Amino acid sequence: MDDSLLTVKNLSAWYDRERKVLSDFSLELLEHEVAGLIGLNGAGKTTFLKVLSGLLSGFDAEGVWFQGRPVRMREQSFKLCRYTVFDEDHSFQYFTSREYLTYVSHAYGKKLSDVRELVKGFGFERYEDVLLKELSTGNRKKCFLITAFALKPQLLLLDEPVNGLDFQSTEYLYRQISGYREYGTVLFSSHVLESIALTADRVLVLENGQIRRSFEGGRICASGMREALRYEDDI
Repeated sequence: MDDSLLTVKNLSAWYDRERKVLSDFSLELLEHEVAGLIGLNGAGKTTFLKVLSGLLSGFDAEGVWFQGRPVRMREQSFKLCRYTVFDEDHSFQYFTSREYLTYVSHAYGKKLSDVRELVKGFGFERYEDVLLKELSTGNRKKCFLITAFALKPQLLLLDEPVNGLDFQSTEYLYRQISGYREYGTVLFSSHVLESIALTADRVLVLENGQIRRSFEGGRICASGMREALRYEDDI
């Protein structure tokens, strides 16, 4: 875990240019690590993931580098290295899970791994041929999570991945995140601090539009992170 995978330097992001959500935001992710991103509601976690996914045009940055090479958020080569699972995603409503997997396989030019274990682990067996628009929020998220872990991108971005999942699927998700270091890097945001404490190598605290502090190794614990967020709320 000595090499940098992604470096973002002095990023600003906004929906209204006069009210920036992120300002002078810098971050570095390492190869084969699991990084958690926490912050109070409205801190900008989802905004950053949208920028990184090429879905938000309101931003500028001094530079973004992927494996040491400068990249643009929407360039095809960078798109093919990442995949994002958002907390709420209503895209591809008229696809079934099987059809969506086929679509992603073609879009990324990759033959996806056998998903049967993932389907079973997430308890999704009954829903593979159901239109996404007819699935519950939790089952729709399972479809995208199954796709993510089958695709195995170098950079996996997860926005509140626990939301909407049942207990067994949540436990299975933790194991998948923890084992992902073999394939690449995970950056995930969550308000469930226990999920980050159980899986992350490093936790980044987003305050006032910037990464203000981090926790690593033995310093990662839910109570410590909760106290950090309480302190942020107080100031």
